[in-house]
Amino acid sequence: MHPAPTPALPVTTLTIITLLPAHRRWGLAQMGVLPRSFGQVPGLRFGKLLGSGFDFGLRPNLRRYGLLAVWDSEAAAAAFFDHSPLWQSYRQRTSELWTAYLQPLHSHGLWDGTEPFGPAVAAEAPGADEPVAVLTRASIRLRRSWEFWRAVPPVSRAVRTAPGYLGGIGLGELPLIRQATFSLWESAGLMRQYAYGRQAAGRHQDVIRRTRQEQWYSEELFARFRVLRAEGSWDGQNPLSRPERA
Repeated sequence: MHPAPTPALPVTTLTIITLLPAHRRWGLAQMGVLPRSFGQVPGLRFGKLLGSGFDFGLRPNLRRYGLLAVWDSEAAAAAFFDHSPLWQSYRQRTSELWTAYLQPLHSHGLWDGTEPFGPAVAAEAPGADEPVAVLTRASIRLRRSWEFWRAVPPVSRAVRTAPGYLGGIGLGELPLIRQATFSLWESAGLMRQYAYGRQAAGRHQDVIRRTRQEQWYSEELFARFRVLRAEGSWDGQNPLSRPERA
């Protein structure tokens, strides 16, 4: 008897979209248009089109967006990126596209009442030198939004100079109150060093403590991923191919 074929595993993709300057208005309009078509995309389990801000902050970047998607398989993702008319309309209007293919390692919390990445546990932990990615997302209580946004600048400055940090972006569904971050790290060890080490005590850890004590969020999610591969460019390069990683 032939062994049963191995079932295809779900895969998550995060695409950073940089539009050509002439297409800012088109890109903003897609925030209301593209999500309506997600239900018609074969193999798409969960999808979010997200806006972005400069330096993780409030000032919107109307040329840059993020597409987060959870697929039945890599084949389903490839079919969309290679052949979907929806995606080709983006390709024609962009100066850069960068896509990371991700495997969930750990996830807890909800996004719109669902677990988009499931009770994520990868088959095996990443190696000591393998890159990892982190996604955070929160619905911020309106009455706590001022405290949240006051806390962002010092944390964003700290993360940009952290050892092992390769790149990141602030993303959002709605201005002020529905926000996400995506960051890329050389290894899980260096990511944990930033998040929980001594250097973080006055910045990142303090913000985490305040979010719990002061109940800043009505819903939140944290997920960590192995980076399977990445293709394309983001600010002129693939962050995983930076010379200092060689």
